[in-house]
Amino acid sequence: MTIEDDIAFFQRVPTLGALERDALRILAIGAESMYVHSGAVLFHAGETADGAFVLQEGSFSLAARQSDREPVVVGPGTLLGELALFTETSRPVTATALEPSTVMRIPRNLFLKMLEGFPNAARKLRDLMTSRNEETTRDISGVRSALNEAGTK
Repeated sequence: MTIEDDIAFFQRVPTLGALERDALRILAIGAESMYVHSGAVLFHAGETADGAFVLQEGSFSLAARQSDREPVVVGPGTLLGELALFTETSRPVTATALEPSTVMRIPRNLFLKMLEGFPNAARKLRDLMTSRNEETTRDISGVRSALNEAGTK
């Protein structure tokens, strides 16, 4: 894929799509394309995360450690490790390729340098994260209210 193809792909990825084209160009130039064989683990739960991965082709199973929940399956356009672009964190799940897959790795240091050079991009992302946080808080409050009502019956 060309740099222009990578930029166009990043524009379709939630979160990255909020960035201006020149900011995405920096990411496209610095991102590392990786092929992952079917059955191979991209990362393990608990590992230190130093960046994010964008799934270009294929699919991955995301499984939490010691969980009874079914793994979640994700495909192209998924941004794995979004929080790791902004801060030091660890991987909450293990990502295993379900088929031959291609990902683009965006290192945290590249992402943060891009934000330094594009303050408008940083503001857009801050606003996006704030909006998501507010929506999540409303959802949690709704669930809490429903559980409280169910508990009083």
